Amino acid sequence: MSSPTLLTPTTKPKPPPLALLRSKSTTTSACPSNGRTTTIPQLGRREFVAFTAGVLSPALLSPVSSAAAASDEEYIKETEEVINKIRTTISLNKTDPNVAAAVADLRDSSNSWVAKYRREKALLGRPSFRDIYSALNAVSGHYISFGPTAPIPAKRKARILEEMDTAEKNLLRGR
Repeated sequence: MSSPTLLTPTTKPKPPPLALLRSKSTTTSACPSNGRTTTIPQLGRREFVAFTAGVLSPALLSPVSSAAAASDEEYIKETEEVINKIRTTISLNKTDPNVAAAVADLRDSSNSWVAKYRREKALLGRPSFRDIYSALNAVSGHYISFGPTAPIPAKRKARILEEMDTAEKNLLRGR
């Protein structure tokens, strides 16, 4: 026995496939030379948007061309610059008056490096990217947590330097 409140599945007729909507408004023009009248359909806003979306969507969905992506030479050059900045910054003595400026410069260059290369799918799998990203994360996290004048502990410093050495080797190998 079934309950009157029980919902049972019913078969609904399939909706007809979407067809292009015909415009309801038309413009009629008469040609005085041959005496014919021509009816020109006008597109409404919906039709115009649908047409524009259909034309533009393949162009917007196409992958980024290699010209827009960063080149390998640029990546290697900028990564080497970041490595040099990390090395000079973590080797500074805490009593050096330039420590705060060096840390601020390192933070700016590391933020721009990460922002630029994090989006590059081709670079994400590289060991050099992984090692530099990890080193930047460790250095930035230390200076954010403890301030620019706090020295990096020896164990952390050794790990950062080791990551940068392996990243440099990987850069030379094209990885």
